[in-house]
Amino acid sequence: MARQVRAEQTRATIITAAADLFDRQGYESTSLSDIVEHAQVTKGALYFHFAAKEDLAHAILELQSATCRKLAKDTEIRGHTSLEALMRLTFGIARQSAEDPVLRAGLRLATGGTRPRPPLSHPFTEWMDIVTARLVGAVKESDVHHEVDIDVVAHSLVCFFIGTRVVGRSREPVARQPRRTAEMWQILIRGLVPVTRRARYLSLAARLEREIAPF
Repeated sequence: MARQVRAEQTRATIITAAADLFDRQGYESTSLSDIVEHAQVTKGALYFHFAAKEDLAHAILELQSATCRKLAKDTEIRGHTSLEALMRLTFGIARQSAEDPVLRAGLRLATGGTRPRPPLSHPFTEWMDIVTARLVGAVKESDVHHEVDIDVVAHSLVCFFIGTRVVGRSREPVARQPRRTAEMWQILIRGLVPVTRRARYLSLAARLEREIAPF
């Protein structure tokens, strides 16, 4: 049992080290030797868990997917409206991405063209599905205009959210992400939410920003 625990800890250490390097210098610019040095493990330990760099990338994408699905489930089961659950999900991802190099690396891998292995979906496909489901619920609950094209809105929201994080990565400190996420929602709420319900969700965006800033 102790040996198994040590093996799991070593695997987690290697993944975290790889994620940190993938995030900071990119997948292509990171070698296995870099990861060994950064993780402070032997090459034998690395190859015991991962036969190739591609295996590490896939492990990171798997962890990113699991984290996002857990966040989505957590916001769903707490009794929030569909729109509030979606807003809380985006703020939750923004916060965890600032704290967790695995989520940041997952985004860089996804935007850099790394393809996950089946049956794992591409992160953007998974996020589109989650956003679409929340928007369908929000329309049914009359928190979003009934005449909106849900597919268009879901695509635009995912692009907005991902683009904000990608641009911000090279232009401003990660602590700016709560403000950028709130700004995104201020724009979206004014376009999507009926006037009679708008104040509630604008206030929620401001409150969620305060809750996660600073990290």
